[in-house]
Amino acid sequence: MKVLVAGGAGFIGSTIVSACLDDGIVPVVLDNLCTGRIEFTRDRIFYQGDIADGALVDRIFAEHPDIDAVVHAAALIVVPESVEQPLRYYRENVAKSVDLVEHVVRNGCRRLLFSSSAAIYRPSDDFSVDETSGLDPLSPYARTKAMMESILADAAAATDLRVLSLRYFNPIGADPELRTGLQLRQPSHALGKIITAYENDEEFLITGVDWPTRDGSGIRDYIHVWDLARAHVQALRRFDAVLPADGAHSHEVINLGTGDGTTVRELVTAFQSVAGRPLRVGETGPRPGDSAGTYTRIDKAGRLLDWKPEFTVAEGIRHSLQWAEIRDTRLTAS
Repeated sequence: MKVLVAGGAGFIGSTIVSACLDDGIVPVVLDNLCTGRIEFTRDRIFYQGDIADGALVDRIFAEHPDIDAVVHAAALIVVPESVEQPLRYYRENVAKSVDLVEHVVRNGCRRLLFSSSAAIYRPSDDFSVDETSGLDPLSPYARTKAMMESILADAAAATDLRVLSLRYFNPIGADPELRTGLQLRQPSHALGKIITAYENDEEFLITGVDWPTRDGSGIRDYIHVWDLARAHVQALRRFDAVLPADGAHSHEVINLGTGDGTTVRELVTAFQSVAGRPLRVGETGPRPGDSAGTYTRIDKAGRLLDWKPEFTVAEGIRHSLQWAEIRDTRLTAS
């Protein structure tokens, strides 16, 4: 099997590429390196360019006519930034994705795996969700993901395209073999900020302490990025079983997570246990676009993909710290 991975030089995309290689799937990487890293494409089939570049997508399919599926993991993902720059996010995550889908369909590819987000859900009273839960995207970033799912469902209904949307939660960790990891020196998510504070002996600020959770801090489903990548591989391997070409449905949604929620305070406690020394912690108000959070029930992923997470939050923290130690030696220009 050969697959085109759009966004395959980013944190999640490059990990998906590694998991594909380990499973005998040949990945072809397309990335404009806006946030991706050229180092993550080493020894991999790589095309540098934009997903909206029809001529480039045509060239990729002409040079690799045996591409069986497309994994779409190309997107901007920073929630506060999306609040400040909504038009940029709608252009990059929606308009250009529509162009990509048109190019994919024109080239005769009928399988698309979309990396979506759990940020589109409306939290329930206990903060758990499943694929039938209501949607209420609270940020421009989340709305771009919800919008693309609607667009893809309409495209699948009108064409021969079949789409699996994987709604996933908060990825942590790194490739356990440390081939790739989070490329940003100062990431915006909770664990990244914890590590930055730990490295610089600074105070970590919990953003939002009045949420209706068990301890007032936001609750998230911290899934190890390698478990996430394995789920994408399983979805590729089982694509036709989940969405048969002659079936009644052409679009399916599957949640990926740990099946359990971890609050930010609990994440801090777990980090201190792994790191072996205390972390200075402060409190402040929520960031623009923040929400109390959710975690997912994962019965459907187990049933359709024969998948379940293998790594704990502590192991995700440990791999994140290991990657942070070597990051600057792996990335030549930060």
